[in-house]
Amino acid sequence: MSGRFPFIPYRPERLPADEMLRRGRAFHEEMAGRRSVRCFSPDPVPRELIELAIRTASTAPSGAHRQPWKFVAVSDPGIKREIRIAAEAEEYESYAGGRMPPEWLEALEPLGTNWEKPFLEAVPWIVVVFEELYAVDAQGGKRKNYYPKESVGIACGLFITALHRMGLATLTHTPSPMAFLSRLLDRPANEKPFILFPVGYPAPDAEVPELRRKGLEEVAVWL
Repeated sequence: MSGRFPFIPYRPERLPADEMLRRGRAFHEEMAGRRSVRCFSPDPVPRELIELAIRTASTAPSGAHRQPWKFVAVSDPGIKREIRIAAEAEEYESYAGGRMPPEWLEALEPLGTNWEKPFLEAVPWIVVVFEELYAVDAQGGKRKNYYPKESVGIACGLFITALHRMGLATLTHTPSPMAFLSRLLDRPANEKPFILFPVGYPAPDAEVPELRRKGLEEVAVWL
């Protein structure tokens, strides 16, 4: 990609203030009900829903419009099994092998998490997001990406939002280290695992911790 992008008119409808408030409040209420889930139903999820969520994620802004993300969607039971085995091995070392400092384990304790990740096999889909550290052109040369981590993070936020909007659930899972995902999914050297998303419907008996989100006064500063 070279040269300047063509510029086109951008004229989104300017809504009345009361309609803007109505939409904003409705969206906030919907997203306030979003929760991370660790108990999933094995019921199948149509591929088109995953495609739509990835399309939505790919509308994210990115540094110099390089779009430095790759979404690898896995439904194959054998690959999901391999991912679970490798993830649990790393998580066991983190929880029981001393990788996590005591204060980190103490912070996680109220959430009831441990090294076992059965949901990685139960879910119909695992979507692994990779950060493209640099691009590779047709001649094999490297092209710098700008702010790839920030760009991929924004795309992941939109992915989560799209899933929730469609009635699906997910979890931001980051087993550390995650290099095994590059190997299992045969990704090139310029891509680094960023987040693993199990995706599906919540199990009928799913429960989540009763958490309190910080209030506006705790997260916003007005000057």
